Amino acid sequence: MKSFTARLFWGGVAVAVIAVGGVLGVAFLKTGLTIQALLTENKDLKQAIENLTGEEQIGYAKVIAQMQQGGKDYTLLKFVETARNDPLDIVFESEFTLEGDIVHFDALIVKFSDEFVRDGKGRSLYLWRRIYGEHMAPSDGFPIEVHGREPERYRGLLAQLPVKKRELFWSEIWDLAHDKRRLSEYGIEAVFGSSVYTELRPGLIYIFKISATGQVYPEVIPDL
Repeated sequence: MKSFTARLFWGGVAVAVIAVGGVLGVAFLKTGLTIQALLTENKDLKQAIENLTGEEQIGYAKVIAQMQQGGKDYTLLKFVETARNDPLDIVFESEFTLEGDIVHFDALIVKFSDEFVRDGKGRSLYLWRRIYGEHMAPSDGFPIEVHGREPERYRGLLAQLPVKKRELFWSEIWDLAHDKRRLSEYGIEAVFGSSVYTELRPGLIYIFKISATGQVYPEVIPDL
């Protein structure tokens, strides 16, 4: 009787394990898409990254007006984000009013390793995050690109990927700002913020460019 009961018990356990395993298997099939697999196995993604060209200009800013209100100085500026393949093509444009005349421009840089691409020349993504004044906390800054979404300047870059894979890629890329080492073994060499601040003056255009090391810096020219 005990033997029969034991067989019945362990048989039930086995069925339960199989059932749970089946459920987990289905769940894995439904949610098993990972950024690691995407980076290591997806040829379309690798090709898209390889198609990135070296960028120099990624946007610019200019002062619209500077004024006083309530005993405080304010700057009204226009910020323009330019397309990755054409510095004359505008993908984002907006005006911001900030207290003071010193303004911070914050970007996220994602560098792919030399080994990730076939020609051995690393590529980078440059994602504008926000703008904030010297009297603001960065977290209170004005967003440029929305966290987790496909940036406008890279729209079409991953056109060969299904929508779900595109969404996964951009969501994970933005989250790397909080976990910089997690994907290093899959071809992402570095993820870092690059915040540049400058004192803005009317009559000038501040063109934001990228150095060879991925740092953002302004080149100042007259607004003719």
